[in-house]
Amino acid sequence: MKPSTFRSGAGAPAAPQGFTMLELVISVGMLALLIGGVFLLATTNIGLGNEVVKKQAEVSEQSAFLELLGNQFSSMPGNARLELESEDSGAQYLSDLTIQNVPMTFNWGGMDRVAKAVQLSTVRRRDGFLDIVLRYFEEPILEETEEIGETTNRFGDNEPFAEVVLMEDVYIFEWRVLDGRTMEWSYDWDLVGRLPLQMELLFAKDQLDAETPIRHVFWITPKQNPEVMMRQLQQGGQGGNQPGGAGDGATPGGETGGSTGNPPTVTIPGGAVTPVPGGSRGGGR
Repeated sequence: MKPSTFRSGAGAPAAPQGFTMLELVISVGMLALLIGGVFLLATTNIGLGNEVVKKQAEVSEQSAFLELLGNQFSSMPGNARLELESEDSGAQYLSDLTIQNVPMTFNWGGMDRVAKAVQLSTVRRRDGFLDIVLRYFEEPILEETEEIGETTNRFGDNEPFAEVVLMEDVYIFEWRVLDGRTMEWSYDWDLVGRLPLQMELLFAKDQLDAETPIRHVFWITPKQNPEVMMRQLQQGGQGGNQPGGAGDGATPGGETGGSTGNPPTVTIPGGAVTPVPGGSRGGGR
C-alpha cells in the first residue's frame, strides 16, 4: 500500500495573474485616443463658437454703420453740400466723402461741440487693409458758389478737431453716385447746389468676401433749399407791394379811389358776384 501524498494547496483557486506589457500599451493607447478625440471635439466647438460670435459682431457692426449712413443721408437738408473724391490706388479705391451745412452737435472730451462739416475717409494701412475714419470740422471746408455745375474746391486749411475710427480691417470700400438728371453712375461728385439721387456702397471685410461684396444703395430724398425758398418768399412779398399789385389801390391810369384796387362789383340774384363794366372807383361822373 502506497502512502498517501499531500499536495499543498490542493483544491485552492489559482493566484490571479497581472496585465501583460502588451495589454498595458494597448490600454494606454486607447485612453490617449479617447482623450485626444474629446479634446479635438471641444477645441472644434470652441473655435466654431468663437467664429459665430465674431461673425455676429461683424454683422452688428456693419448694420450699425449702414444705419448711421442711412440716417445721415436721409436727414440732409436741401442746402447741404456733398462732395465725393475717389482715387484708384490699384487694388482699391480710396475716397473722401464730405458733407457740409449739416450741423451736428455731439459731446467730445466732456464738452458740447458743433461740427459744420464731416468727412468720411478711407485710410490705407501698410498691411493693405483700410480704416474708415469720420472727421469733424468746426468750420466749412468746401467753397460755396452760386453756379450749379461749377467745380469747387477743395478742402480748406481747416484741420479736424475730432476723428473717430468707425471700422477697421476693411478690404473694399467704394462709393458711386447716381446723377438724377443724366441717370449715370460716377465715382466723383462736385456739383454745387444739387445732390445725387442715389449713393451706392460696395463693401467687403476681407479678400474672401471681395468676390461677392455687399452692395447697399442709399436714397437721397430731394428737398427744397431753404435759402432759395426764403428768396422766393421775399421776392413774392416785394412783388405784392409794387404798383398795380394785388394789394395796391391805384388804378392803371394812376387814379386812386376806393379802398381796394378791384373794380366795383354787384350781387345778382342767385348769389353770383359780377364786376360792373366801366365802373369808376371814386364815384360816377
